[in-house]
Amino acid sequence: MNSGLKKAFGLVRRAPARPRAGIVLEPGQLLETLPIAVVVVDEQDQFAALNYAAEEFFGASRSMLLNTPLADTLSPDHPIFLILERVRRAGISVAEHNMMFEGPRLLRRGCAVQAGPMPDYPGHVSFTVHDESTALALDQQMSARNAARSLTGMAAILAHEVKNPLSGIRGAAQLLEMSAPPADRELAVLIREEADRIRAMVERMETFGEKKLERQSVNIHRVLEHVRKLAGSGFGTKVKFTESYDPSLPHVQGNRDQLIQVLLNLIKNAAEAIGAAELGDGEIHLITGFQHGVRLAAAAGRSRPNLPLFVAVRDNGPGIPEDIRRHLFEPFVSTKATGSGLGLALVAKIVADHGGLIDVESRPGRTEFRIHLPVYEDPAER
Repeated sequence: MNSGLKKAFGLVRRAPARPRAGIVLEPGQLLETLPIAVVVVDEQDQFAALNYAAEEFFGASRSMLLNTPLADTLSPDHPIFLILERVRRAGISVAEHNMMFEGPRLLRRGCAVQAGPMPDYPGHVSFTVHDESTALALDQQMSARNAARSLTGMAAILAHEVKNPLSGIRGAAQLLEMSAPPADRELAVLIREEADRIRAMVERMETFGEKKLERQSVNIHRVLEHVRKLAGSGFGTKVKFTESYDPSLPHVQGNRDQLIQVLLNLIKNAAEAIGAAELGDGEIHLITGFQHGVRLAAAAGRSRPNLPLFVAVRDNGPGIPEDIRRHLFEPFVSTKATGSGLGLALVAKIVADHGGLIDVESRPGRTEFRIHLPVYEDPAER
């Protein structure tokens, strides 16, 4: 790395600045304090300089990355190389959004990239990478959560105004069914079955009610194994299951029954998507891991919940249509012709009740739902 870049990134010791009013930061100090990854590559696309946020983003130290090809960290056909080439050829700044960075040590979605030339260093290009995936997922989840909350009041009204008279209708239909002639008995059965269907729908909507969530220490791997057994003996008999678990993960702070409900719903959706596509090699991959840096903002006076644990359900089905993906966690939105559209809305609500976050990445042949959850904290140690 030449001396100019070393100074810019604060890698050269300088004499202490003379005291002045206010705070005086050297350029290198400013770059190190930025929460956005800043990288400079040379004319051969080798790392020439990077700040601390870039080390965190790429999952490697500065000493490991400097003077190594960017292609060792990302695949050679990654879109970032087209951006770097365009910057050098046209001498202009280029911005791109919603990019995925996937490599041996990283997997980041929804990233915004801005790249520009460095006139003082011919052939060098600087670029920043801002991970927007968490913000986008949180925005979508909050919208879905607000929509789910609107169902709470509706469910309460339905429970009072519909379920009670519905019971009377069902009872009358049962009486008619027992005494009616065969020609009319079929109509009585139809009334009873429709009454049961409406009652079941109302009860599903009641699950959106605001109830206090009892959370405790939960081993997420035991939850996953329980759900897998349920799926393997039922709707997932024709699907191959694989696992990539991190055995060092601490326990999750959550509600075991509700986490089972969330994962069972996601795995069932994956199995149904594979079945609808009639894939002969359908596969569901269950993944757990630890991801630094996922933290939600909180109200003033409250600590920001840290969400380092993630659980992912990935399938090789046909993918989710783009026009539906943005509204996937909203009530009454479904990719299935006969779906109610309440399953994923309930999933989003349960995850939010846990103080967690859920997002989805989908393309043909690969759909992944990823849940970020808080670590269990012993009350005695707080």
